[in-house]
Amino acid sequence: MLTVSKLSKLVKTTPVSIRYYLRIGLLTPERDEDNGYHVFNANDIRRLKFILLAKGLGFSLPDIQSILVSADDKHSPCPWVRDLFRRRIEENQVRLAELNALQGTMIDTLSKWESMPDSEIDANELNRLIASISCLNQGE
Repeated sequence: MLTVSKLSKLVKTTPVSIRYYLRIGLLTPERDEDNGYHVFNANDIRRLKFILLAKGLGFSLPDIQSILVSADDKHSPCPWVRDLFRRRIEENQVRLAELNALQGTMIDTLSKWESMPDSEIDANELNRLIASISCLNQGE
């Protein structure tokens, strides 16, 4: 018999996360008749491991809910999940390009800072350097 606490240790997540998944209906274990505690079985463990894996791959909880509902209804979610993966890959590529650009700007800025003696950088110059990073990060 697995309770929330034991399950959290088994799958290496927090009891708070498990209780949240219970509240939003991602997990629906049976209850112990004697004490009312949730009792998790092997299917619940597999489901929770799937939820954690899907979250790790960047799926949102609503995405995961849709996948699980489809699977519970004996419909293959595979075509929808493949499309979702394609969209996530495209989003990741955009984010990676933005991060690479930010990394380049940070390297350039650090190089400028390192070439200046500390006493030569006043508050206005520091603000300008930081603003140049901030503008790039916001896509301006």
